[in-house]
Amino acid sequence: MSPAEDAALLLRIVRRHLQALRLNLDSVYPDEEWGFQAQQALEKLLKAALVLQDQTPERTHGLERLAQQLQEPLPVELLQLQVYAVEARYEEGPFALQTPRLQLLALLEDRLEDLERRLG
Repeated sequence: MSPAEDAALLLRIVRRHLQALRLNLDSVYPDEEWGFQAQQALEKLLKAALVLQDQTPERTHGLERLAQQLQEPLPVELLQLQVYAVEARYEEGPFALQTPRLQLLALLEDRLEDLERRLG
């Protein structure tokens, strides 16, 4: 697959994650589960951006590491999603979201729109 095709595949998966996030905005839905979906969406957005730059993303769940590879600083609100990659899935919580869900969702949707524009 070409870099554009690889990136498009990742972005289709991101759209699925974002749909799940939108459907689970109710505060009754556990932060740990919502945060995991958000972390996964961001991870794939970063990897898609790397692919579009003709780079091979590292095989990592580390958001900061991927952002470093991309040479793009991440807002602290998004970096705080890192805990949901592993710790919140395998350790006893609670792991409360530090940023409101709607704000995180908007940040992720903005990144998706930017990458989709780049794809053309």
